[in-house]
This record gives sequence, structure tokens and C-alpha cells, in this order.
Amino acid sequence: MDADQEKDLQKFLKNVDEITNLIQEMNSDDPVVQQKAVLETEKRLLLVEEDQEEDDCRTTLNKTMISPPQTTMKSTEEIDSEAFLASVEKDAKERAKRRRENKVLADALKEKGNEAFAKGDYETAILRYSEGLEKLKDMKVLYTNRAQCDEKCTKAYFHMGKANLALKNYSVSRECYKKILEINPKLQTQVKDYLNQVDLQEKADHQEKEAHKLLDSGKNTAVTTKNLLETLSKPDQIPLFYAGGIEILTEIIKECTEQTLFRIHNGFSIISDNEVIRRCFSTAGKDAAEETVCVSVLKLWQTVCSGNEENQRVLVMDRDRARLLAALLSSRVLAIRQQSLALLLQLAQTESGRSLIISHLDLTRLPCWDVVSWRTATSEVIMGFCRLLEALVSFLDFSDKEADTAMGLFTDLALEERFQVWYQANLPGVLPALTGVLKRDPKVSSSSALCQCIAIMGNLSAEPATRRHMTACEEFGDGCLSLMARCEEDVDLFREVIYTLLGLLMNLCLQSPFVSEVWAVEVSRRCLSLLNSQDGGILTRAAGVLSRTLSSSLKIVEEALRAGVIKKMIKFLKTGGETASRYAVKILAICTNSYHEAREEVVRLDNKLSIMMKLLSSEDEVLVGNAALCLGNCMEVPNVASSLLKTDLVQVLLRLAGSDTQKTAVQVNAGIALGKLCTAEPRFAAQLRKLHGLEILSSTVKYISDS
Repeated sequence: MDADQEKDLQKFLKNVDEITNLIQEMNSDDPVVQQKAVLETEKRLLLVEEDQEEDDCRTTLNKTMISPPQTTMKSTEEIDSEAFLASVEKDAKERAKRRRENKVLADALKEKGNEAFAKGDYETAILRYSEGLEKLKDMKVLYTNRAQCDEKCTKAYFHMGKANLALKNYSVSRECYKKILEINPKLQTQVKDYLNQVDLQEKADHQEKEAHKLLDSGKNTAVTTKNLLETLSKPDQIPLFYAGGIEILTEIIKECTEQTLFRIHNGFSIISDNEVIRRCFSTAGKDAAEETVCVSVLKLWQTVCSGNEENQRVLVMDRDRARLLAALLSSRVLAIRQQSLALLLQLAQTESGRSLIISHLDLTRLPCWDVVSWRTATSEVIMGFCRLLEALVSFLDFSDKEADTAMGLFTDLALEERFQVWYQANLPGVLPALTGVLKRDPKVSSSSALCQCIAIMGNLSAEPATRRHMTACEEFGDGCLSLMARCEEDVDLFREVIYTLLGLLMNLCLQSPFVSEVWAVEVSRRCLSLLNSQDGGILTRAAGVLSRTLSSSLKIVEEALRAGVIKKMIKFLKTGGETASRYAVKILAICTNSYHEAREEVVRLDNKLSIMMKLLSSEDEVLVGNAALCLGNCMEVPNVASSLLKTDLVQVLLRLAGSDTQKTAVQVNAGIALGKLCTAEPRFAAQLRKLHGLEILSSTVKYISDS
């Protein structure tokens, strides 16, 4: 395809999007929208006609705009009507004739292209289809056929799918999108979104047909819905007039039929464009009547959007309404805040609703009179999200039900992949709001909602980039410590908060380096204190955090030894599950690697190291590697090696050292333990030689160094 042809195609594809939107607007039931679309269409056609004067081969849509012939007359009234009509008729005939001639030529070129395509001569086929487009640029089939010759031309199918969707050719639209998957399966996510759009619009189209049918049949609620909307269209009434009508309308709307009639009879615009209602929403110090109007509107929107995805789309995709919804979350009026939250939570119950919130909820220009305090960020988008987040967080100080609802919305949004991508990209600006959560007093906040919010942070911190930002923020790290300190005042009361917070800390401690060594020491101290808890979940997570922070400082290892950590970890190994055992043996490995008294205590508490040796048979390679390291460290205790002569420890360690494990630490630590074992007790060296262990170790060392 040469440069000119490619340019023509790209220009066509660009125009398809614009024309698609015009077609949708011209099919609207809103006469205002229809009229705007007609005017825009006439404008576009006039521009096309002007272009056509420069290129007689250029074609336009079937509908044409005919400009009056050039004349020196000053007004339309002075034009000779008969001469003008004759000119119009002549011009139309000439245009129609040229189009018919071009259509014949384009059809002939299409057939020649098809013949070449059938023979496998794709270059000739592309050439003929392109020549046909020069004759008739709006001949869609030529673009379709030419796209089949170019496996990379998926964009054409995307736009053809959108165009057919606008024309309500749903099956054809689906086929266009499915064709994209045949060409490029990697575009599955995008195709899924477009196919969902087809399904939703087809469903909405069916709903509208059913609603018109029931309205024509005289169904009471259908007729009443229409009549009430006409009544609410009256301008300049008192606020309570609109509030009363809206409340009656809300009671009437029970089924999909009434919801659809609300939409197709311009209900959303009637409400949101009403000047009196707009003033009620925008007034800072609302009186009782204004509050009633705002609450009634929000309840109406909940009713008309319940289970109706098309109504949800119409509500949120309007820019002014999207801004309003975001602002109302932080309204000074509690009832308004509650109802706006309930509406957004309702939207967030479905994948399409969450997508609407993330994609279209405009958070960048909230009115300052209706927003809680927020820290300055570097961009409007970040500020907007911070406002939403702080509005949701503010509910932590309300009742459990309200707080749980707010955090439920936050949780639903956090499940969306697009939200996660956006969150990670803008985390530096969002961190102050999250830090504010950690600094809250758990005594006055909803415990369950606070746990939900911290759990969201924990889940998001599993992503390395997010974790890196969090650990780099000293204030965020201090917030974790301060919340833990407040919760430790009553571990039983704040058990769930501590448990959730430890989960966040476990992820944060995967990042190296830590916020600071001082921070790591303080976290370790608090986890050592929590090891006295009787709660198994807290014990396990505290050990998990400790296993990741302990190696950061010899000082904290010494404190851990004085706090009896060896005895507690041996107890974990005797009674705990696999996860607890993994943390416990890592802590023992760190301690025995640093201090001789730790080795002596392990030997004293683990008779003949039976517990440690049993761990060597585990399928968990992390656990096995740390157990081998701990065993090797304990060989430095006098007489320990000799006490193991009657065991098969040499064979076990040799097998591990020569095994094909995923983690080379298993092989390395097993080899080191063998070396220390043979050094401490020469009789083990004889066993090793007898088993050809030196050759095995030699090949293992070479394998490890090569890898």
C-alpha cells in the first residue's frame, strides 16, 4: 500500500468515528440532540461539497447540500425561484450521474480485486481495491476487502464494528470484532470491551422497543412516567415542587419499562439541566428544601439505574453529572453524602459500572465549597482522586454501616485492572491520603472498615512498584508504626486491625532497603511483643514480619535472643503449620548465623536436632534451605556432630547438595552443612568418601558456579 493510499485509509477511519457519533445522535429521542446532529451533518456535507469542487473524483454521502449559484443579488427574496430550482435540479442530476458512473467503475475494480484475491495475488488485489476507492471513497466493502489482504489492518475492523454498531447492525458489528481476534489474538481485551458494548446497546435497543410498545398500549405506569417528566419540565417552580414530583416518579418506577421510558423521554437532562435543581446542588449552605431536592434526585438516580446498565452509562458519561457525583461524596450534608455513596456503590457492583466510574467520573474540578480538606498534589487528576479517596476515608468516622459501604466502594474499584494501573502511576500523590488512614485512632474509627482499607493497601503493595513508593515514604512507614502502637494498647479489641496491618507490613518488608534501620528495629520490637499473643493468626504474621526484618540489625537479633525468640520458634516448629514453620526456621537460621548462644540454645531445645532434620524432607525448598543452614551453624557446637553418627544425615545432605532444585540455596546450604559436619567429626568424612560424595559435591559446586 503506497503512502497516498494509506493516508486515504487513515483519513477515512478518522471520519468513521465522527460519523458514528453523528448517527447515534440523529437516532436520539431527544429533539435537541437530534437537531444539533442534523446541523453538524449539514455543516460536514457542505465542507465535503467544497472539497469536491477541487476533486471531481471525490464522493460524499447520498444526502447533499446545494448552495445557491453565484449571484450578485443581495437577498434570498430577490432570487428568481424558478431559475434557482432549475439550477438545483440540474446540479443534483449531474452529481447523481457522476456517482452512478463512479459506482460502476468502483464495482468493476472490486470484482477485478476479488479475482486477484482468489488467485492469491494480494498485491494486485490491493491495487484494484485502492483504485476503486479513488472512484468511490465511501464504498465500505472496498475497505473490508483491502483489509483482508493486510493482516495488520485490524484498525479497519474496529471502525467498521463501531459504524455497524451505530447503525444497529449488531450481528455484523460482532463479526467485525471477532475478525480482529482471528488476525491478532493479543487484542482479546480490547475486543472483549467492544463486544460488551454491542451486547449492552442491543439490550438497550430491545428495552426501548418494549417500552414504546407498553406506552402505546396505555400501561398506567408507563403513561404516568411520561406525564410526570412533562410536568417536571416546567421551569422556575419552587424547589419543593420538583422534590415532590421526583419522589412520586421514584415510587412509580419499579421495572425496566419505566426505567427505559425515563431515559428515552430525556429524564436525565430534564432533572440535571433544571436551573432550580442545579442551584440546589450548588448552594453551599443548603436550606431544608434544597437538601430535600438533592436527596430526592439521588434516590431517583439509584432507582432508574438499578440493574439498568444503559441508564448507568447515560448518567455517568455526562460530564457535568460525573463532576457532581464526585463532589457530592464530600458534601457537608450527611444525607447527601450517604445517598451519593449509595449510588456509586450501586454502580460499582458490576464490571461495566466500575469501568464507568474509573473512566468517566470527573474528579478534577470539584467545587471547593463541597470538598473536605486535602493536601496539595502536582496534577489535577491526582488531586481529584485524592478528593475521592479522602471523601471515602472520611466515612471511617461514621457508623459501621456507612463506613463499610464506603470501603466496599473502594474495594470494588481496587479490583479493576485499570484502577490498579492508574493507582500505581499516581501513587506519590495518593500516599498522603493513605497515610492519613494509618494515623487514625482505631478507637473512634469503624474497625471493620479500617481493616478493609488497610487490606486494600496490603493487596496493592504486593506490586513491587507500589511497594517501592510506600517504603520510600518515611511518613507512611511511621504511620504503620503509630497505628500498631495504638492497637497494642488493647490487642484483643483491635485484633483484626493488627492482623490486617501485619499483612501490609509483611509486603512492605519484602522491599530492600527498608525505610530505615531504625524503622526496621522498631517494627521488629513490636513483632517480638506480639509473639506473646494467644492468637494464632497474629503469632504467624508477627513471625513472618520478624523473619524479614531481623537480619537488618545485629542489635535487634540480640534483643530477640533476650526475649526468648529461639524457644518460641522451636515451639512453632513443633506445633505450627507449614507457613509458621517457614517463618520460624528462617528466624532460627538468622539467629544461629550470628550468635553462638543461639546455636547452643537450638541444640538444647531440639534434642539431637530431630526437628531440624525432619524439616529436610519437606517439599518447601525455602524451608529446607534454611533448615540446612541452621543445621550447619549448629555443627559448631562441641560434640553435636558426634551425637549424630547413627543418623543418615550425610546421605540426606548429600542428596540435597546434588539435587536439581529450583533454589540453589538448598544445594549451597546442604553442601556447607556437609563440610561443617565432616570438619567437626572426621568419621563423617569417611562416610562421605565411601558414598563418592566429594565427586558429587565437586560437580554441584561447578553447576552452581556456572548457573
